[in-house]
Amino acid sequence: MERDMALELVKEQLTEHRYQHTLGVMETAIDLAKRYDADLKKAETAAIFHDYAKFRSKEEMKQIIIDQHMPKDLLFYNTELWHAPVGAYLVNTEVGIQDEEILDAIRFHTSGRERMTLLEKVIFVADYIEPGRHFPGVEEVREIAKQDLDTALIYSLRNTIMFLAKKNQAIYPDTLQTYNALILNKKGES
Repeated sequence: MERDMALELVKEQLTEHRYQHTLGVMETAIDLAKRYDADLKKAETAAIFHDYAKFRSKEEMKQIIIDQHMPKDLLFYNTELWHAPVGAYLVNTEVGIQDEEILDAIRFHTSGRERMTLLEKVIFVADYIEPGRHFPGVEEVREIAKQDLDTALIYSLRNTIMFLAKKNQAIYPDTLQTYNALILNKKGES
């Protein structure tokens, strides 16, 4: 799918602010894909569609999670997680994108997962560090992302886990597993 058509489809689903965020994620994902030799077109497409379901109603997303037999434990955690797996489903069914690598990059951009692919890491980190993001720790992760994608991912996850813990919010198990797997992998490299 061509970029302009994809952006048009996504713009209809998002607020102007979220659309600007999507443009930032797209540019950042392309930069990271070039830096780490990921598929540029897939990175661009996944970035454009990563928030496709962001503004769907909670009821619609809940029903899709149930009807499509997605992990039921999603329903017990923050609803902010829902738009990623639901988005992958809707991008497939409404837009017609069938590439599993792209769909998985969308599916796991909020939670992560063990053994993330390069494309999944690119989209996760791009979403975290795009230029419109302003919060404690983001500048550090932006700098790290220029040198080591896995370390940038670790710092992104660490910051997210600490943020949720400080707010006394439950942390989705896949997020903890992703963090642990990356840490153990880094230790194994030493």
